[in-house]
Amino acid sequence: MIWWPTEIPTLHHGLTTLRPLQASDIPLIYEALQDPLIPLFTTIPAGYTLANAEHFVNERSPISFMDRKEIAFAIVHDGTFAGVISHHSINHSDHVAEIGYWMASHMRGKGIGTTAAKLITEYGFTTMGFRRIEGIVDVENGPSRALLISAGYELEAIMRKKVTRIDGRQVDMALFAKVI
Repeated sequence: MIWWPTEIPTLHHGLTTLRPLQASDIPLIYEALQDPLIPLFTTIPAGYTLANAEHFVNERSPISFMDRKEIAFAIVHDGTFAGVISHHSINHSDHVAEIGYWMASHMRGKGIGTTAAKLITEYGFTTMGFRRIEGIVDVENGPSRALLISAGYELEAIMRKKVTRIDGRQVDMALFAKVI
């Protein structure tokens, strides 16, 4: 059985903190998601609006948490907002979750995402009781693939034509997983 917290905790390692999302993150999320690279490799739509960020922080994330579907954290490094990371697509009976994340462009390539992935993965295994955590990334997203490998995930498969992008292209996705 998966243990579900009554509130989203704050997790720390060195200068990196995972904490609950808060209203002050809304303009930072909006600003970061203007980066055209993020919608290219994620399900976040291009043309992300301030209203989208408000909905995510004030409604979607809290409802998903209360429904035990997702636990999302703000990634903060040395006091600076760096991105968002979550466990989602949770299968309680199979003890499986998927890790998802994005990083603000100015915070990439510094190891912050890897630290955040290690923190949330450890929390998922030791506190929540997951036995498998998956990461599914576009095969062309080399930095995201490297992040998962650095965080201890192993490549299990290439899923051909797994996702349809907004322009209609079918893209292959790499399935990574970490198990205990």
